[in-house]
Amino acid sequence: MAQRLFNLATLLTILSFGSQAAEWSGNITLESRIFAEDAQNSEQADTNFSLSFEPELYHLLSNSRDNIAFTPFIRIDQNDDDRSHADIRELYWQKIAKNWELTLGINKVFWGVTETIHLVDIINQTDAIENIDGEDKLGQPMAQLTLIRNWGNLDFFIMPYFRERSFPSIDGRPQLTPLPVDTDNSQYESDDKDQHIDYALRWSKYIDIWDIGLSYFRGTNRDPEPILDTGNPGNPVLLPFYSQIEQYGLDLQATLESWLIKLETIHRRDQFTDFTASAAGFEYTFVGVFDSNTDIGLVGEHLYDERNNQPFQNDFALGARIALNDVQSTEILIAMVDDLDGDTYSYFIEASRRLGDSYKLNFELRGAGNTNVNDTLYRLEQDRLIQIELGYYF
Repeated sequence: MAQRLFNLATLLTILSFGSQAAEWSGNITLESRIFAEDAQNSEQADTNFSLSFEPELYHLLSNSRDNIAFTPFIRIDQNDDDRSHADIRELYWQKIAKNWELTLGINKVFWGVTETIHLVDIINQTDAIENIDGEDKLGQPMAQLTLIRNWGNLDFFIMPYFRERSFPSIDGRPQLTPLPVDTDNSQYESDDKDQHIDYALRWSKYIDIWDIGLSYFRGTNRDPEPILDTGNPGNPVLLPFYSQIEQYGLDLQATLESWLIKLETIHRRDQFTDFTASAAGFEYTFVGVFDSNTDIGLVGEHLYDERNNQPFQNDFALGARIALNDVQSTEILIAMVDDLDGDTYSYFIEASRRLGDSYKLNFELRGAGNTNVNDTLYRLEQDRLIQIELGYYF
């Protein structure tokens, strides 16, 4: 199924090159990673370089109601062969009518309003070898129908093919699992494995100050459960197990002048668990502090998960978003997540700044502290990293 979708979308993309309406953009980015602590094994390096290429094609057909989009992604990594990979982030045809839209192909869809985690965002699989923040996603083959009505927008999704989560090899850092993950022997609850057909539905609407989304998903869990493979005691590995789940979700945001009130909550059930998780908080923005162009937003969120041994079981995140509003579009986000049931904490800094008209510099720092070997964040403390990216945008 995935191969047929790829062939169809590729053909549509090739046909679009002859049109004057086709527009190319994208970026080429050099990335450097520096790890503050010594590697956990001799096969890992303390520094790493990689190069990524992400062009974007947008083609508006002559009738001005249809368009084609194509966004491939390629990364070449110095040390981790599994991180050297290619993916199709987007490759779809879209029909836009007066009160409905139809999208066929490979696409990315985002749901969510909170800053720290996105519980309701379930359509696309996480590209875990790109970054540990969960923001990078693999393209998902799908058919999406959107009905646009006065009572809100209604989105229907049919997903005929499942994308497995990617993990770093034994050479890669950061390494967030206690053992290497064998993605060649993934396990599934469904006999259809990655050919299982998944479904989703979402209603969304703006009502006065409220931005509301209600969602339902039924299909293959995007978050695999790690299972210890006992077949080779001398070389233990983890096998990802993908269960069948149902998930009900709510995302809510209220805008009150300088305040944003945010909530994401889900209820999910599968053959192992039946649980509720939530992220609720606020963002307050001070505009033009000290009579300058700088805006500072304070972010606070409480993270809750009914399950035991989860990284955000009962945590509080506090952060600050700084926008200088200068010509270089300089922005900084600083946050710390504290475990309210213990001493463990994690933190990150994200900063970006344009250099001239075509270049952009990104900086990230991620780590954790006060962990022990049984904590889910233990390996992040061992693999604390600094990441610097220089991208050329065209």
